[in-house]
Parts: sequence; C-alpha cells; structure tokens
Amino acid sequence: MEHIKSIKSDNQKSFNLVYEQYHTQIYGFVLKRTQSEYIAQEVTQLTFIRLWNQRAKLDEQRVILVQLFGMARQVMIDLLRKEAARFKYEGQTAVTPFTDSLINSVESKDLLRIMEMDIQNMPNMRRKVFELSRKEGLSHKEIAARFSISTKTVEQHISKALLQLKQHLYTIML
Repeated sequence: MEHIKSIKSDNQKSFNLVYEQYHTQIYGFVLKRTQSEYIAQEVTQLTFIRLWNQRAKLDEQRVILVQLFGMARQVMIDLLRKEAARFKYEGQTAVTPFTDSLINSVESKDLLRIMEMDIQNMPNMRRKVFELSRKEGLSHKEIAARFSISTKTVEQHISKALLQLKQHLYTIML
C-alpha cells in the first residue's frame, strides 16, 4: 500500500523511510520472543535485507508492516534452526532442546495470534457462531436457538469460518 509501489520500483528513499518507521517494532517483536538482543539484531537486519531483495514480490494489497512481521517471523525461525544445527554439529546438545522448544513456541504463538486475528475479522454473525461452537462448546442446535436461525445456517457459518481460517493458514505456510 503506502511505500510498497515505490519500494517495488527500487526507490531507496522509501525503503529507508520504512526501515526508520518499523525497525524498532521488528526488533521488539523478535526480542520479546527470543529474549536475545543478538538474535533480535540479526533477525531485524536480515528482515530488511530480505525486504529489499524480495521487493518485487511484495503484495500491494497487504500493509507493509504485516509483510515485515511475516518476513521477520520466517527469518527468526530460519536463524534459530541454523543455530540449533550448529550447536548439534559442535556437540552442544544441551542448547538444542532449548532452541527446538523456542522454535516451536514462536511458531505456535504466532499461529494462535494470527488465527485469533482472523476470527476477530470475520463477519459479526459468523464470528459469534464460530466462537460459541469452538470456544464455548455449544451444539449447533443450541446456537440456532440462541440466534433464532436454523441449524443449517449455523453449519454454513461454521464451515465458512473454517474455510477462511484454512485458506489463510495455507497462505502463511507457503
């Protein structure tokens, strides 16, 4: 959206503005998850290098910050995996379970956060029906009675909600 077109057309000034605007947020995002200033610095730098190197692939329909967080998450996971492999190779097995656990934790927390944001962005009725079904464990019949709708309508809301979540998760995993 803003800055994306100009970055895609090799505008270094726009890239620098994005760097200045979002550098601290990306650093904080990584630091919070890894508790390592070194990894946070590395991931932040590598994220902006990736942004520049892959600028032609930027999606003009998605906010730049969302794309940066996605890149940072992937760079962080890649870096943690490399560190785990290096520790294994060097025979430092005590660190590997910690690193593996950290990778899994980062991936799980990010997926949960993304799914929760997706649920919150659903149309109001779909979100309410989905939350009553999945979070509160109500049956289709109970939900239908609560909203004075048919059980078939409840099923349609839930199936559309699940499809929406699956499609978004699929795009994230690519």
